[in-house]
Amino acid sequence: MQTILIINSYNSIRKIIFQIKLIRFYTTFVFVFLSLSVLSQADKYVNYINSNTARKHIEYLASDDLEGREAGEKGQKLAGAYLMQSFSSYGLPPIKGEYFQRFNLRVSTPQNISLMINGDTLRYFEDFLHNSDFMDSDFQGAQSVFVGYGIESDEYNELENIEIKNKVVFMLEGIPKFKKSKHTSFKKESISDWIDRDKKITRIVSKGARAVVMINPKIDVYKRIYSHSFNSSKMMLGTDKFKTKIPLLFISESKADSLLREGGLLKGLKKIKNKIDKKGVPLSSQLSLKIGIQSNIIKTDISSENILGYVEGSDKKEEIIIVTAHYDHLGKYNGKIFNGADDNASGTTALLMMAQAFAKAKEEGNGPRRSILFMPVSAEEKGLLGSRYYSENPIFPLKNTVANLNIDMIGRVDEDHHDNKGNPNPNYVYIIGSHFLSSELHQINEEQNDIHTKLQLDYKFNSIDDPNRFYQRSDHYNFAKHSIPVIFYFNGVHEDYHKHTDTIEKIDFKKVSKITQLIFYTAWELANREERISLD
Repeated sequence: MQTILIINSYNSIRKIIFQIKLIRFYTTFVFVFLSLSVLSQADKYVNYINSNTARKHIEYLASDDLEGREAGEKGQKLAGAYLMQSFSSYGLPPIKGEYFQRFNLRVSTPQNISLMINGDTLRYFEDFLHNSDFMDSDFQGAQSVFVGYGIESDEYNELENIEIKNKVVFMLEGIPKFKKSKHTSFKKESISDWIDRDKKITRIVSKGARAVVMINPKIDVYKRIYSHSFNSSKMMLGTDKFKTKIPLLFISESKADSLLREGGLLKGLKKIKNKIDKKGVPLSSQLSLKIGIQSNIIKTDISSENILGYVEGSDKKEEIIIVTAHYDHLGKYNGKIFNGADDNASGTTALLMMAQAFAKAKEEGNGPRRSILFMPVSAEEKGLLGSRYYSENPIFPLKNTVANLNIDMIGRVDEDHHDNKGNPNPNYVYIIGSHFLSSELHQINEEQNDIHTKLQLDYKFNSIDDPNRFYQRSDHYNFAKHSIPVIFYFNGVHEDYHKHTDTIEKIDFKKVSKITQLIFYTAWELANREERISLD
């Protein structure tokens, strides 16, 4: 009797196991079938992303008629109207009756800024640069201090034993690279505070400093490629109080070395930085330099707009993916138009082509499960202001924002991707920030590239402390600051970067299309997968 019962039980167990295996097989089959179905739909709509369409958009956006698309000026308004009309023609509806998110800007135009140190007058643009987002200043003979990297935290404090009230503060850009010390690894919660220049300056302003002089290792590069920007007006959001309130000036490491030696730090800048890195000990110090700064800045108010292209999702429509690209550029300077074909008519064009592809999918009943906001933003060249305005005044709750895919310059080939004979290899894109907040986002982007586009994904600049600061220098950063996973797609700088020679005949339209296809596939997967990507 017992034997028969055991056999019957065994047969029952075998039958149950077989049924479980059958269910698993069926579930796997359905999942694979549905996945292939979704992918085949994406393959259908990716055809809206092509070289001919790319050329059409860039030809208009980078034309002389748009006068360089400077924020608040006629050309930016014309570009904004073109983007709005494109969204409307794709069948994308306005959001609450609007295609525009309008915001006010305050323009600061420097008439005169002079810097005197120990009685010697330094030459603007030769010896120093400035950020004119501050109120007029007029003082002479102010005392000065050196505060290292300006870090104030529980584990490392360079402001603790130095008096900076009413003094001019010399400060190193970036963060130290500690070696053998108790600060070998940064606490995660400290890194953003340490690397964020604005946060450090805000602390110094709150302690009563009269001015800040940043020692920047890339200043000579900035002078070469940002000559127009540093000789033109600056902007800030109209809702801002003066961000720095005090003068913010920039000098090179070589200039700083001679000034610090003159001020009493005889070891020089290089040895000071090495000692901070090696010992992990603050080396803040009083300086004997007497500083004078005079400035006269004219301020006016203007307005600008982010453009809104909305594709509503289906069963997960409350969750939002935001695709951004700044459509403004540098305008006109010295009678020359800065067309900005690569920067960033190329990225704006990518966004438009993706919007058309997703709009067509929705029209045919194959729209995304999650909603997608295609948002060309303005005033990026003036300090990421349009994207910052959205992040502070979101149309959709930031907690519902799954990811931001940001596109800024994808139409050229940089120097690093030319061979020894000068021949370009356009089959690459720089990926920045993809794994900083979500390893799933990073993995999805790599998988879509492996399946579809097979670009070289170059991670050379994928670091928050890269000296070029690319992670902090485009619109994705304003989403990352709110813990929203981001990817920044970028082709690197080139000889025409921020020059009037960044024109359409130098654009590789095939490259624009291929990179856009990668971003499209990544967005498609993000919008249609079952689970929202998670934060690490």
